[in-house]
Amino acid sequence: MGKMLKEWLRGRERSLTLIPEEGTQFALLETINNHSLPDILLHSAAPRAELLAFTIARSQLVEDVIFPNLVNKNVIVCTRYADSTTAYQGYGRGLDLDLVKIANEIATKGLKPDLTILLDLAPEKALARRWGTKANIDDHFEEQVVDKLDFHRRVREGYLELSEQEPERWLVIDADKDKEKISDEIWDRVSKLLPR
Repeated sequence: MGKMLKEWLRGRERSLTLIPEEGTQFALLETINNHSLPDILLHSAAPRAELLAFTIARSQLVEDVIFPNLVNKNVIVCTRYADSTTAYQGYGRGLDLDLVKIANEIATKGLKPDLTILLDLAPEKALARRWGTKANIDDHFEEQVVDKLDFHRRVREGYLELSEQEPERWLVIDADKDKEKISDEIWDRVSKLLPR
């Protein structure tokens, strides 16, 4: 479910399918890999719907992957978690931060990582590294905001504010450094958390 939602949010082409529903004339549904999802929940142009979609995906991830691995005492590495939702949907899209917090709490059951690593880079440099030019963009989700540098600045400010609120849980690294130095900094912190 989570992968399907992520694929939908990032997809450039989204075909709509009308499927008759019992008792009504028609229900508008989105077709993804032979699965159907209600279009009203998944329309990335609507920030609250986007929040709900990511919340659904994260809830499924917590239930299916994170909790079972924690029970088995495995180390878990996520490239994005609830803080990303707060930064992007809260600070970036301008949704009420209390609403985002509630959605994250429901999805994660209050589970927080032991360590969150932020590779911090000015949005101008990050966009240049990622895409080079606008012509290289093939990601619908990011394409909506690539010309809106302010969006990426708000996201960065959100991440930095979150890191200031819980400094013991965050490692903020200047991502403009040499890759080896970044790797060494990360390992130095992570190695202290791993069981001996």
